[in-house]
Amino acid sequence: MAVRWGILSTAKINDAVLAGAAGSDAVDVVAVAGRDGAHTRAYARAKGIPTAHAGYDALLADPDVEAVYVSLPNGLHVEWAIRALRAGKHVLCEKPLSRHAAEVERAFAVAQEADRLLMEAFMWRHSPQTLRLAELVEQGAVGETRLVRAAFSFPLSDPENVRLSGALSGGALMDVGCYCVSGARLVAGEPETVSAQMVLAPDDGSGVPVDLRCVATMRHPGGVLTTLDCGLDLPDRDELQVVGAEGTLHLDDPWHAHAATIEVRRAGATTTVATPPADSYRLELENLGAAIRGEAEPLLGREDALGQARTIEALYASAAAGGAPVAV
Repeated sequence: MAVRWGILSTAKINDAVLAGAAGSDAVDVVAVAGRDGAHTRAYARAKGIPTAHAGYDALLADPDVEAVYVSLPNGLHVEWAIRALRAGKHVLCEKPLSRHAAEVERAFAVAQEADRLLMEAFMWRHSPQTLRLAELVEQGAVGETRLVRAAFSFPLSDPENVRLSGALSGGALMDVGCYCVSGARLVAGEPETVSAQMVLAPDDGSGVPVDLRCVATMRHPGGVLTTLDCGLDLPDRDELQVVGAEGTLHLDDPWHAHAATIEVRRAGATTTVATPPADSYRLELENLGAAIRGEAEPLLGREDALGQARTIEALYASAAAGGAPVAV
């Protein structure tokens, strides 16, 4: 039986999630909530969602909603994830759950108390391309991993975009850089130390610094090093490369996997490993849905979310200290 979902907010990211839901018999989006009733009703009509709620609490009180997708701005993720959990809903929270490990701990503690599931929505982790990458690394396709390179950026032209809001935990690292952190952690494990430099946006009045660009290095167990860079004022770029002792694995489209191929570069030759196209948003909804029905385990749980938050927190601490190394 399909899991009945409600969506908190009318954010643009919903379009990708709704497209994934539409392609699945296991997902039924039954409600959406927004701050403005008229806007939310119009949104629901346009998207084919049966019920529109004026206010997020109204959706959490809806007995027809089993699970909630939280697509609110970053700074509201933990607050509304916890409210949804306490209202008896399972939660898929858009990435990043938080830049503070203590907040992630609190959210998962509430999930445990409420006997509900909480998952951070890193859709890229669910794609066949990512699963194949992990297999290739595990199989030693390019030898022992020694270096990971990750990049994600795009030019943000609207100065009023929520991604630049200090009060709502905006910034390049939180928006696109968190994918680079996730990629490095998947391949190399949890980092031991990090060092970061950031270029900040003009103060938006909140008094909270927002990074336009971030470049970082991380050291992982066994001496594996990571370099990552991200930006909101750079050209469109998205890459992930695993450098081993005997060659490299290169993903030109790691995060969205529209071109789902992995290049294995070894001994002067390049082999292309193709993976089946798939909607990663559909896959993450189906994974959590199967876990809700007791048919699977969530791909991403407490430990992964904690590792992500600890790393991001350390990167911000390093940048604030002028790039000094910070233990994770």
